[in-house]
Amino acid sequence: MEIVDDYTGHVEPGGHAARRVLPTLTITKLSVGPMNNNAYLLVCRATGEALLIDAAADPERLSDLIGHADDRPTLRTILTTHQHPDHWQALGAIAGAYGANTAAHPEDAGPLPVPPDLLLTHGDTISVGDVTLDVIHLRGHTPGSLALVHRDPTGHPHLFTGDSLFPGGVGKTMSPENFTSLLEDVRSRIFGELPDETWFYPGHGDDSTLGAERPHLDEWRERGW
Repeated sequence: MEIVDDYTGHVEPGGHAARRVLPTLTITKLSVGPMNNNAYLLVCRATGEALLIDAAADPERLSDLIGHADDRPTLRTILTTHQHPDHWQALGAIAGAYGANTAAHPEDAGPLPVPPDLLLTHGDTISVGDVTLDVIHLRGHTPGSLALVHRDPTGHPHLFTGDSLFPGGVGKTMSPENFTSLLEDVRSRIFGELPDETWFYPGHGDDSTLGAERPHLDEWRERGW
């Protein structure tokens, strides 16, 4: 698999992976499956340990992303951002092939094909090698949707939002009550806590920054679910 280091936040279905190199972590983004799901491989540069966010589909491509050489990263954990099936079609295959632990929120654990080894809730942390990520629970797209934050000490935060936040709005909800819940969590737990420079990585499509989206929060509320 070709991995390019000119990271823009855009990857094509069936195309190459794109890697972003940070001081302590690399982030590699790949589009998999018929719904253009994003999978993110986070690798600690000091230890070579890895965390995969959403083993969504295409286990062969995900294995190619991890690599086959002796110096490939050691996949320790697979985090599933939420229970929708397009985000875990390759979970069993990848977890079984690499002996990785799996992680999810307890409210979204039931539908997953592999019972989570780690149950994460709001305010928890999860590690990839020497790097610690903060866990944010966002209620509304599903009951147990999770986001992760890497607080780069030398730069801006990096936020992985699953299907709870996209460029242009919050994720799909099935009722006005769920929409209100999600929008309020996104407002308070993301926009209320993180700076405009925060780069966020959604479950589908291109990346964005909180600064680019913040002016539109009231529009999203008016637009509704």
